[in-house]
Amino acid sequence: MVPSYIKIHQSGILEQRIEKAISILENCRLCPRHCDVNRLEGETGVCEAGRQAVVSSYNPHFGEEDPLVGKGGSGTIFMTHCNLRCVFCQNYEISHLSQGVPVGVDDLAQMMLTLQRRGCHNINFVTPTHMVPQILEALPQAIEGGLNVPLVYNCGGYEEVDTLRLLQGIFDIYMPDFKFWDSKVAARFCSAPDYPEKVRAGVKEMHRQVGDLTLDAQGIAQSGLLIRHLVMPEDLANTREVMRFLANEVSKDTYVNVMSQYRPCGDANNFPELRRSITAEEFRAAVRIAQEEGIHRLDERRLVRLFQWL
Repeated sequence: MVPSYIKIHQSGILEQRIEKAISILENCRLCPRHCDVNRLEGETGVCEAGRQAVVSSYNPHFGEEDPLVGKGGSGTIFMTHCNLRCVFCQNYEISHLSQGVPVGVDDLAQMMLTLQRRGCHNINFVTPTHMVPQILEALPQAIEGGLNVPLVYNCGGYEEVDTLRLLQGIFDIYMPDFKFWDSKVAARFCSAPDYPEKVRAGVKEMHRQVGDLTLDAQGIAQSGLLIRHLVMPEDLANTREVMRFLANEVSKDTYVNVMSQYRPCGDANNFPELRRSITAEEFRAAVRIAQEEGIHRLDERRLVRLFQWL
């Protein structure tokens, strides 16, 4: 399978998308925050990102979902900063404390190529939303250097549909979180009361672009949508509504990772309802709910861990 971004590059459309994405930075509205700051001049908004890309780490990752990992791992590039900034973030040092190193176009392109040479099955941009222009800028050089594995857009789900449309034909795999269904919960933990409506619109747009997750003969993801849903204490994420939406308004064939690893991180201890990890019963109930609502493609490795846990 030839990744779609190669055809986009050859057609000249990629350069047009790059120009458009960079122009947005002048009054930044890449994400629903609509900070309207001039990032081209170094101004920063909620995400604290300026003109230059910042990367905290890049390496083959073997803890991602089964279809991404295979034998060679997923080639993760962790982008510093975040547009959502959940109070309980497990990557708090990266998202809130901005631990990372500024990189140029050449550096970012070489990171992609290095991960491909190391045998990774894909290039997985973690928290890319606020760095879309910088990622696109580096892509032509990576393509000319021989990049030919799928690109993964691994995001928090707080997306602007207009930005996602710039990525059509460039990212082969979308992997958003679907964190919250309730606007009051999203406001309390992410200062984003519009998160539920934005994630629903974003997931629909992603699915329109790439469809359901498709795998090759070895079970490695080639294209499509993969949803992450973190089970929260006291069902703060409202799992049933999320799964019902996915099954009824996106696709019952949506590949979903029901995630068990919530634990208090970052500023979580300042919120009484976030001060504990989830229980085995809460996780088991979330998996059961997903199945009851018609979601049948669940990340198998996580289910194995569930049965080991119980």
